[in-house]
Amino acid sequence: MTAATDAVLGPLIIVVADIIVFYFVGKLGRRSTGTGPKYEPFTGGEESIPPRGLYRSNLFIFAALFLVVEALALILAGSFEAPSMTYPLLFLLGAGSVLTVTVWWFISSGGGEF
Repeated sequence: MTAATDAVLGPLIIVVADIIVFYFVGKLGRRSTGTGPKYEPFTGGEESIPPRGLYRSNLFIFAALFLVVEALALILAGSFEAPSMTYPLLFLLGAGSVLTVTVWWFISSGGGEF
């Protein structure tokens, strides 16, 4: 194989392997269903714990967006070692679509509301 195909196949194999591992680990997790005191949530000795409100953290959303943008910037910086300009341009196209989906998620999750 050439360095150009390694630059494309390497990250692709890693992503596919991660998806497969996450899928099978999710299937291996134990699911418990039933009724009775055995299946009630742990209360730490208290009789009743008031329900918590909806957890929303704008800081978490901004941190997730920062991580996505930072990872894309680091990968783009290394992609200019490719033998031709095709690979950085393809990466920019893919990264642009990832950022578009991420910003769409940000807006649909209510992250733009302050």
